[in-house]
Amino acid sequence: MTTPNPQLDAQGRLKHFLTIDGLSRELLTEILDQANGFLGVAQQAVKKVPLCRGKVVANLFFENSTRTRTTFELAAKRLSADVLNLNISTSATAKGETVLDTLRNLEAMHVDMFVVRHAESGTAHFMAAHAAPHVSIINAGDGRHAHPTQAMLDMLTIRCHKPDFSQLRVAIVGDILHSRVARSQMIALKTLGVPDVRVIAPRTLLPTRVEEAFGVRAYHDLSEGVRDADVVIMLRIQRERMNSALLPSEHEYFQLFGLTEERLSTARPDAIVMHPGPINRGVEMDSQVADGRRSVILEQVTNGIAVRMAVMSMCLGNQHLGTSPSQEEAAHA
Repeated sequence: MTTPNPQLDAQGRLKHFLTIDGLSRELLTEILDQANGFLGVAQQAVKKVPLCRGKVVANLFFENSTRTRTTFELAAKRLSADVLNLNISTSATAKGETVLDTLRNLEAMHVDMFVVRHAESGTAHFMAAHAAPHVSIINAGDGRHAHPTQAMLDMLTIRCHKPDFSQLRVAIVGDILHSRVARSQMIALKTLGVPDVRVIAPRTLLPTRVEEAFGVRAYHDLSEGVRDADVVIMLRIQRERMNSALLPSEHEYFQLFGLTEERLSTARPDAIVMHPGPINRGVEMDSQVADGRRSVILEQVTNGIAVRMAVMSMCLGNQHLGTSPSQEEAAHA
């Protein structure tokens, strides 16, 4: 018997957004279509729509973040939701409270959605498994496991420039081994029908059997890996890796895997360059590429708000279609 996807309700609608893995192409396309519709909200005189009025969204960021937390907050506010930002460093969690106790206490305050970032893989799944039936959980990054909204904003950015996924060659460059972003991107690209996904990294930063596990092709030469690529996605190199045996110095890494105009010249002339941010200039790419005509990095930031609006509105909107919170709480008790 097939195990039901914990991200979906009984009708197959999005209830939680924890990982790209296991979601259909149709659902990913629906998210992209909804997000595309939200892109125009930022151009309005009043940058708000009333879709989530009366809902309460709590941002629980156990890891530092500026870009992701800010775009989630803006997305919720543009949907007219009330937003609660917890300062984890001074919260009860820092005093020893468990994640589950934090969840229960905030549920008692009638929070409808939790946006969670945590260093431990599986934290968002754990919270979703223990949340009250009317509560939705959005994974804003968990350990090395998944970062689904980042992957979806990347897919939206690609689709804005290259609408036909079935014709694309996409290269992902950098720390594939430790990157939750790369994992989510590979799954999203394959689900959406991209036939040629490449991962480019030193051997020490590639997972074993990555080609078989994700249906991608692995390269250890940057110029060869990006040859004829339509999209080049650079990943952030975490500087702590430089202090281990996994990487040479920043200078050596840039010499071999840093994206320059010369190395990018083997890609297609209309190729776009992406990066989830923050960029380490002179390590992952030089400024000429980061600020160049093919860079769509700032578009990714803009698209991140629209994608997060789409995911949040879909999850919170589906709450209206099911059992009322009071009925669900009674059943949950």
